[in-house]
Amino acid sequence: MKIKELLENKIYPGRGLLVGKYGDNAVFAYFIMGRSENSRNRIFMSKDDTIFTKAYDESKVKDPSLIIYNAVRTIDDKVIVTNGDQTDTIYDYLKDGKSFSDALDTRVYEPDAPNFTPRISSLLFLDDYRYDISILKNKDGECDRYYYHYKASDNKGHFISTYVDDGNPLPSFEGEPIEVDVDLDIEEYTDMLWNSLNYDNKISLCVRYINLNDLSYRQLIKNKNGD
Repeated sequence: MKIKELLENKIYPGRGLLVGKYGDNAVFAYFIMGRSENSRNRIFMSKDDTIFTKAYDESKVKDPSLIIYNAVRTIDDKVIVTNGDQTDTIYDYLKDGKSFSDALDTRVYEPDAPNFTPRISSLLFLDDYRYDISILKNKDGECDRYYYHYKASDNKGHFISTYVDDGNPLPSFEGEPIEVDVDLDIEEYTDMLWNSLNYDNKISLCVRYINLNDLSYRQLIKNKNGD
């Protein structure tokens, strides 16, 4: 499926995560959207291999607990990408020799009733390039945990988001991650993703192409606020 067609028909898929492969490159993209002033008051920043959210205007921050976090971290030949502070949980568990699922088995969906936003997470294994994707969802007050494992395919990837689309309460993502095309270089792909997101609700997007031969990478970040 064309990711452009998927995204441009949605008003509010929330936060979205895509992992795939383009040529000799491992690829990930992660975007955030927001409806409230608190959610929209964010930008992506990067330092070394880490990408994190930061308040654009510190004076307007009301509750940083679910909006300020490390979205991307790297450990050895693995890259973690998530929509919340479970990034750090996964990092700590991997550092101790434990697994992606070990870490996420300690976490649940976000406590933002009535939406109970799912936690979406991915782990890229760059040595024999493959990737895992997870979603933790609320079901009648319990946490359903889903884990998906993929061997990378050329010019393909998988996409997952927190919500199906807009609503009240917001409907959680349903089904398995969606197979999508990853068929453009980083500049074109980043522009296509950014332009496909609803203008009023999009906030930030980060995209990284990692050369699987030497693990060097190119990275692009777009923020609606500021530069």
